[in-house]
Amino acid sequence: MVKKITVIGLGAGELAQLSLGTYQILKKEKPLFLRTERHPVIEELKSEGLTYSSFDEEYEKHERFEDVYRSIVDILLAELETQAEITYAVPGHPLVAEETVQLLLREGKERDIHVEIQGGQSFLDPMFNALKIDPIDGCQIVDGTQLKREDLQIRQHIIICQVYDAYIASEVKLTLMDLLPDDYEVSVATAVGTSKETIITCPLYELDHVTELNNLTAVYVPPVENEQLLYKDFQKLREVIATLRGPEGCPWDQEQTHQSLKPFLLEEAYEVLEAIDEEDDDHLVEELGDVLLQVMLHAQIGEDDGWFTIDDIIQSITEKMIRRHPHVFSNQDAKDAAEVVANWEEIKRKEKKDERNGSALDGIPKSMPALMKAFEIQKKAAKVGFDWDDAAPMWMKLQEEIGEFFSEFKVNNEEKMKKELGDILFVVVNLARFYKINPEEALHMTNQKFSSRFKAIEDQLTEEGLTFADVTLEKMDEIWEKSKEKFQ
Repeated sequence: MVKKITVIGLGAGELAQLSLGTYQILKKEKPLFLRTERHPVIEELKSEGLTYSSFDEEYEKHERFEDVYRSIVDILLAELETQAEITYAVPGHPLVAEETVQLLLREGKERDIHVEIQGGQSFLDPMFNALKIDPIDGCQIVDGTQLKREDLQIRQHIIICQVYDAYIASEVKLTLMDLLPDDYEVSVATAVGTSKETIITCPLYELDHVTELNNLTAVYVPPVENEQLLYKDFQKLREVIATLRGPEGCPWDQEQTHQSLKPFLLEEAYEVLEAIDEEDDDHLVEELGDVLLQVMLHAQIGEDDGWFTIDDIIQSITEKMIRRHPHVFSNQDAKDAAEVVANWEEIKRKEKKDERNGSALDGIPKSMPALMKAFEIQKKAAKVGFDWDDAAPMWMKLQEEIGEFFSEFKVNNEEKMKKELGDILFVVVNLARFYKINPEEALHMTNQKFSSRFKAIEDQLTEEGLTFADVTLEKMDEIWEKSKEKFQ
C-alpha cells in the first residue's frame, strides 16, 4: 500500500483568502501537522475547533534551521510507519521557500511515498503588489537564514524571506553591509496581503531594530542605481574594461596587444612585491588592482579577437585548483605541506601531454629573469635527485669558480670572464637554495639597503651644502659607515 503525505499551503493571507478546497482539507478528521501554528489562518481556525500537531517546539530544540527541518521531516516519515496518510500544512505555497517540502519530495521518491502538493498563495504576489515592483526587471528571492554575500545581485530587486527575528535581521544586515552603504534604504514587509500588513522603510543599519519581525516578515532591497555603489561589482569592472577597449573608448587601450602589455605586467608585479615589503595594505590593494587590470585587459583583448574571455580564464584556474588539490576536494589525504607539493608536482607531471619526450626542466618561462630562472632550474633538477646533499662541496665549487674567473681576468678574456661570473652566480643561487633562502628576495633586500644608505649620503651632503663633486671617496665612505647604524 502506497503511503501518502498531502502538503497544503496556508497562503499568505487570512482565512477569508483561503480556497474552499484547502479549507475542507484542513477540517477533515485525519492527522494534521503544522510546520508552525503562527499563521493568521490557524489563529482563526482555532476558534472552529481545529485539531493539529505543531512543530514550533522543534525550533527551540535546535540551533540551526537545517536541523529543525531535518527533524520535522524525520517525524513526518516516522508517522507514516503507523498510518497510511497524513496532512502537512505550511505557510504560503508549499513550493516557495519551504525546505521541509523539498526534503519530503526527495525522500518520498526514494521511499515510494506519494507526496501530493495542494497549492496556496505564496507571499510573493502580495509582496510584489505591496512594493509595486515588477519581477520581470530581475528579482532574487533568497532565504534570510542562509544568506550568502556572493549570491546576491544588487542590480536586481532582492526579497529576503524568513527574517523571523532580530538575530536573523542582524545577520542579514551585516551581509548586506558588505555590499551596500550603512544608510542604504530597505523595506521591512510583514504580513503582506492581510489586514495586518505593514511596510517600514529604514536605513540598513536600523534593520535589526525594527519592531515588526516575525515569521511573516521579509526584507526588500531595491536595485542599486548609483554607479559608484557598483564599483565593487566584478561585472561592472568588465563593463569598464570593455568600454575602454570599445569604439568610443580610450585610444591607448584600443591599441594595446598581448605583446605591448608584457612590460606593464612585469612592472606591476614588482610593485606588488614592493607594497608587500612595505607592509602597506592600502598600497597593496592599489597594486593588486593594477595587476588585475592587466589580467582584465588581456582577457578583453582575447574576447575582442574571439579567442577567449575572462570566464575561460576563471574556469581554467578553478578547474586546476580543484584538480590539483584532491586532498581538499576529493578523498586523497595529505599529511603536511611537503606532501601537498609532492602531490601537486605528480598531478602536474601526469597532465603533460608529451610526457615521454618532455624534460624535467620543462615549464620554466623563457622570459623569466635570470636569477629567478637559475633558482627554478635547480629546484626542478633537485626533484629528480640531481643535487648536492651538503653545503661543503658547494662552497668548494664557489672557490673553484672564483679562481677560474681570475684566471680569465689575468689574460683579459672578457667573453670567458662573463661565463665564469655566470658560474659564480649559479653556485651562489645553489647555496641560497640549500639554506632555504630565495636569492631574488635576498638581493632585493640588499638593493633596498644599498639605496637607503646611498640616500643617506645624498641627504648628508645636501645638509652640508655639498655635492658629490665636492667630496672625496673617504668622506662618502665615512657617511656610509654611519648610515649602517640606521639601515641594517
